[in-house]
Amino acid sequence: MPVKIRETTPADLDDALALNNANVPALNELDAPEIARLVSIAHTALTAEVDGAFAGFCVAFAPGVDYGSLNYGWFSRTYDRFVYLDRIAVDPAYRRYGIGRAFYERLIERARGHVPRITCEVNVRPMNEASLAFHHSIGFREVGQQETDGGNKTVSLLALDLD
Repeated sequence: MPVKIRETTPADLDDALALNNANVPALNELDAPEIARLVSIAHTALTAEVDGAFAGFCVAFAPGVDYGSLNYGWFSRTYDRFVYLDRIAVDPAYRRYGIGRAFYERLIERARGHVPRITCEVNVRPMNEASLAFHHSIGFREVGQQETDGGNKTVSLLALDLD
């Protein structure tokens, strides 16, 4: 089945919110006003469809937006120019369709020539081996680590150089 990646619209927000909150604790819980705000300030907000059905979403930010994420803050202090992939979620019914890779391809396409890197983080405590392997396979490299969640988690801060 073909995957379509397109801009997120207000009509996608209810599905994105439900999928986001179904993925807690991998993603932090949001409410309707906050997901709408995040999409409105995003550098890139994308939705995946499979045969017209909502299949996933991703949201990425440029520097200088009003976003209180600890990891976004680390990248903001470390780099002047970047795009930070804050969240990505794929409906379990559509996993293994290549949606995650398609989101990254579109984000890279948008960012290349405008910013030198795309950034994100992956848990290393508890270990998310599959996500770490995926990110390394497309060229992301660790540029730092930090503890989050009051010291209960450690993330690997990753960057993909686009130059």
